[in-house]
Amino acid sequence: MTQSDSAPVRRSRIAVAGASGLIGRTLTWSLRGDGHDVVRLVRREPAAPDEVRWDPRRGHVDTAGLAGCDVVANFAAAGVGDHRWTDAYKRTIRDSRVLGTATLAEAAASLDPPPRVFLNASAVGYYGDTGTRAVDESAPPGDGFLPELCVEWEAAAAPARDAGIRTVFARSGLVVSRGGGAWARLFPLFRAGLGGRLGSGLQYWSYIALHDEIAALRHLIDTPELAGPVNLTAPHPVTNGEVTAAMGRVLHRPTLFTVPAPALRLVLGEMAGDVLGSTRAVPTRLLESGFTFAFPGIDETIRAAWRP
Repeated sequence: MTQSDSAPVRRSRIAVAGASGLIGRTLTWSLRGDGHDVVRLVRREPAAPDEVRWDPRRGHVDTAGLAGCDVVANFAAAGVGDHRWTDAYKRTIRDSRVLGTATLAEAAASLDPPPRVFLNASAVGYYGDTGTRAVDESAPPGDGFLPELCVEWEAAAAPARDAGIRTVFARSGLVVSRGGGAWARLFPLFRAGLGGRLGSGLQYWSYIALHDEIAALRHLIDTPELAGPVNLTAPHPVTNGEVTAAMGRVLHRPTLFTVPAPALRLVLGEMAGDVLGSTRAVPTRLLESGFTFAFPGIDETIRAAWRP
């Protein structure tokens, strides 16, 4: 579904949940820029012709608004790093993903004809702390809250898969952008000269440029042989220390500060395990399917996010 000078693109109808977030919003812009018809799912009363009402907590979707959709894409989720991980907020994180996915998967399965693709967000948090070991989509889930969450999140899409819809899980890494997500919080700190290593700095961060994230999502939609989990990460994960050095180079700022691990645990609580943990995920299936990264390296990825 990428625009081509030599061949016109068939106009598709695509439903997007989570269209107000960084990924959903940017994907919507990209699809509409190529002439596709995007329907946005909203939790309030629809205020525009392109909006469809849904209520994931009640398991309800206005399926009439999804009629004729070729693709249903779900990026709706509460931010993992938005609040301290209290028991209540962990339930919010879980319910926003699992209930939303189950609701949309059941709705997609009920359509006649059904969509050809059910694309659901997931995360490399599936693998947990892998240390220095590189993992691809063949690796088992890790231990802890995030791996258990990702397993349940992906399992919630079973109704779509069981209905014969090609179901793809985009296991994304850290998306590098100034416009939202966890990385957007780093730019002001480093710009002010307050950026630095977190803990030992030896933990691996699997990252991806926003441009490549959107291009990869569209590749998943367009590639019939891709189903199941696909890692959306740059080819060569880097350590937090290497990220720190790259941020300093690109922003031309010193990176003298270090946040000790005990301080992170005190401030972040259980979430600190995710910040200090190491996930070295590689995009084996994405590369094998012919995808090409525009920004494979960390310096060029940060530079692309930082420039206006």
